[in-house]
Amino acid sequence: MMNKKNSKENFLSRKQFQLLIVCVTMGFIIGYSYNQAKDNRDAGSTNKELLEQEDSYREELIAQQERNKELSEEANALQEKIRKYEKSFVGSKKDYTKLVEEAEDLRLLLGDLNAEGKGIRITLQDGDYDPKSANPNDYIVHESHIFKLLNELKISGAQAIAINGQRVLANSYIRCNGPVITIDGKQHPAPFVVEAVGDSATLIAALNLNGGVVDQLLNDNIVVSLEEDQKLTMPKAKVES
Repeated sequence: MMNKKNSKENFLSRKQFQLLIVCVTMGFIIGYSYNQAKDNRDAGSTNKELLEQEDSYREELIAQQERNKELSEEANALQEKIRKYEKSFVGSKKDYTKLVEEAEDLRLLLGDLNAEGKGIRITLQDGDYDPKSANPNDYIVHESHIFKLLNELKISGAQAIAINGQRVLANSYIRCNGPVITIDGKQHPAPFVVEAVGDSATLIAALNLNGGVVDQLLNDNIVVSLEEDQKLTMPKAKVES
């Protein structure tokens, strides 16, 4: 009789243990599923917030670009109005002629106007590398060479200057980085074509002085070519919106 009772108790204990295992497993599965669903909801909510924030930034950027465009057009209209107003003085008062010419020259230097006219074109190229040379940089065009040329052109009366088609302004930032130069954040590879609107005879004579800029560039192993151009055309400087 005792054996039957013990057997029955053992059987119940095994069933209770198995039931406990099943309950624990189901509880784990339910808990894991709940956490997974919660994580998915949180991730979806975060992604939605990021998308909404990105859309908001994009709309602000578009609105700012449109505003910049409007301001640029307004500034151009005002510039044209001022020019017409100044020129109206020239027809009646000769004293204002020189002032108007000086204002036009300043606008050209600032890049506010398209530049057209006679001038010169100078091309600078890296020299042929000599294997016997210890420093290959001795044959590369550097910003110092560009600065020498630009300074001489400005001193000699150049009204407008461009390098590889990009207008160079009074506050332009020029930096050399190996075989390229960076002008106001835009890179240009060699050869560097420098164009200058102005009196071509004066500009050429200034560059070709004995010991002048051209001689200094040649001494630094830079290949220099210089030519006159009867009709140079340079667009006004672009303002990034």
